[in-house]
Amino acid sequence: MGSIFDILGPVMVGPSSSHTAGAARIGMVARQLFGRQPEKAAVYLHGSFAATGKGHGTDRALIAGLLGMKPDDMRIPDSFEVAKEEGMEFTIESKEIKEAHPNTALVCMEAEGVKPMKIQAYSIGGGRIRVCKLDGLDVSFSGESNTLIIRNVDEPGRIKEVASALANAEINIATMQVFRDKRGGSAIMVVETDQIVPKEAMEELESKKGIIRVKFLIAN
Repeated sequence: MGSIFDILGPVMVGPSSSHTAGAARIGMVARQLFGRQPEKAAVYLHGSFAATGKGHGTDRALIAGLLGMKPDDMRIPDSFEVAKEEGMEFTIESKEIKEAHPNTALVCMEAEGVKPMKIQAYSIGGGRIRVCKLDGLDVSFSGESNTLIIRNVDEPGRIKEVASALANAEINIATMQVFRDKRGGSAIMVVETDQIVPKEAMEELESKKGIIRVKFLIAN
């Protein structure tokens, strides 16, 4: 079933819902998953993002998202200057990414005391996005729903622990996807929930053996 955004489009700073609003959302989701504003960011633009992104403000929109600006923030055209004022260093380059969607950005983030993170996502139009890689692992989620992202070791019992912790917190699971690079290797659980997962439940999960990182995206 379609959304009203399919008809009206998102509330945004233009000119493009895919190259501007979508790029800002990619930056916003990357920032949320990282857990804070990065101190350093390397952004790589692929395909149409690289070819026409500068004219559509894709570069400025991505940096705006990393600064916490929403797609309708009037400061988006000035995001480079805001980043400089706030001490966030960044680079933006074009890059050919194998088998990537034309509207793809790869965002690499660093900050003192935080594990580096790489997020690859693409814009599908109307301000919507899909995250397709997280730290090199294939994933697939939009961030339009409350989404719990769990990085873990691929071993028996991890899914049960997550389901149990959420049940104890009275959180209903809407969907769950599990991705891994190989048997017994690194894995990522993507869990969409009907409620916001409380901090206590996330801390409980992070304390368990085999769980590496827990992040939560609030629906936006």
